Amino acid sequence: MSAFDLCPDTGLPITPPMAVRPEMIDYNGHVNVAFYVKLFDEGLDTLFERIGLSGHYVKTRNMSFFALEAHIRYLREVHLGDPVQVRIQVLDLDEKRIHYWMELIHAEGRWLSATMESISLHIDMGTRRGAPFPPDIMAPLREWHVTTARRGRPEGVGQTIGIRRKG
Repeated sequence: MSAFDLCPDTGLPITPPMAVRPEMIDYNGHVNVAFYVKLFDEGLDTLFERIGLSGHYVKTRNMSFFALEAHIRYLREVHLGDPVQVRIQVLDLDEKRIHYWMELIHAEGRWLSATMESISLHIDMGTRRGAPFPPDIMAPLREWHVTTARRGRPEGVGQTIGIRRKG
């Protein structure tokens, strides 16, 4: 896990701070829902690049990874100029898939703004079908999983969506 900066609050790999940009703000004066996904995606790209999963990987190996499913929870607003960071925990993985949990936190206040649980599939771009991760990528993914699994299962993992009724 030495390739990552670690969050002092959780010990999870964390991105450098990113600023909320003007194009991310909607008519309510906060980050639009689509841009939360964008911030999570930018964070994921930043951390995945450190283990070799990058645009260069796609070009040189003709392999990539595609999102299969995602669940986002919006917990607290972030606004223009707010510094945010993404921290990521690998919950599970197999030869072709990664199940991960991401948290968007305010970089100065350290409070949780949103979470995203997702599963991605490693893809052979020639066939556009799932393919096993090569050993040099699987090794750091396994290390990431083992190291972050010590944190335990975060609150909110596996939640279903629906209207909660009292009584």
